[in-house]
Amino acid sequence: MELICPAGTPAAYREAADAGADAIYCGFRNDTNARNFPGLNFSTPELAEAVAYGRARGVGTYVALNTFMRAGDEDLWYRAAGDAVAAGAEALIVADMALMAHVAERYPEQRLHVSVQASASNVDAINFLVSSFGARRLVLPRVLTIPEIAAIARNVNCELEVFAFGGLCVMAEGRCSLSSYVTGQSPNMHGVCSPASHVRYREDGEDMVSELTGFTINRFGPGEPAGYPTLCKGRFHIAEDDGYAFEDPVSLDVMNHIEALADAGVTALKIEGRQRGKAYVAEVVRRLKDALNSAPTDRAQHVEGLRLLSEGQRTTTGAYEKKWR
Repeated sequence: MELICPAGTPAAYREAADAGADAIYCGFRNDTNARNFPGLNFSTPELAEAVAYGRARGVGTYVALNTFMRAGDEDLWYRAAGDAVAAGAEALIVADMALMAHVAERYPEQRLHVSVQASASNVDAINFLVSSFGARRLVLPRVLTIPEIAAIARNVNCELEVFAFGGLCVMAEGRCSLSSYVTGQSPNMHGVCSPASHVRYREDGEDMVSELTGFTINRFGPGEPAGYPTLCKGRFHIAEDDGYAFEDPVSLDVMNHIEALADAGVTALKIEGRQRGKAYVAEVVRRLKDALNSAPTDRAQHVEGLRLLSEGQRTTTGAYEKKWR
């Protein structure tokens, strides 16, 4: 299976390529991608340089245009698609069906991948995107069990990509309104979830308190890992208990299910983390690539220690072992 790795900066791109990535996904420095944070992403010349760097090492470049177009601003997304094609990107990762239609019409030879933000999680939805826009691959939302993925793979005519390691969102990709509720900026249209300009940390006695636009999101005791304040992973006082109302700050890790995912028909494994630094990217890519190239009995030694790089220093298999309905 192909290992798809994140790169939020040109430096992280080079680290991922040198560490053994099969392909790297990245985005432009604007609202067209869902990690539109200050200090991250690529200019058009930087993307062209990255594509050339990757191609010289046999590494593909996938450009994430994975936000939804705003009415009246469509040209921003159209230009980004054209710039990515001109730079030589192997694939465009798209969420908005109108942008898929534009790419299919203007650049019929360009490989199109459907973003997880499109939230296509059943056979009818996937086959519609394949037949309508020529999608070659679909990134599945993180809401499916492995048997459900296998059932989909048997009935669709495209490659399937799943997340294997990294941060988790509330499990309804492409449908998040929590951050925009308190910041006024949409993760799905502006590419910013809990923008740094709205984040504050303050000390309260021995505790560290994190805030988002004046809302207290979490309180961390001495020695407790302090996570970034996103509303979906906030700790709140509810019904006389303190706890995580929506989702715990924990990372996905399904490396113990690699054979099962391959047998289910998965084509590619994706690492989340374009907002992480180049050292994180290099370490995770190297360890996961070594694990994929090892026998199952030897895999544990390669992924040992990854939990310390995870959000909250904890990991989960998420919905891949879903036992609820």
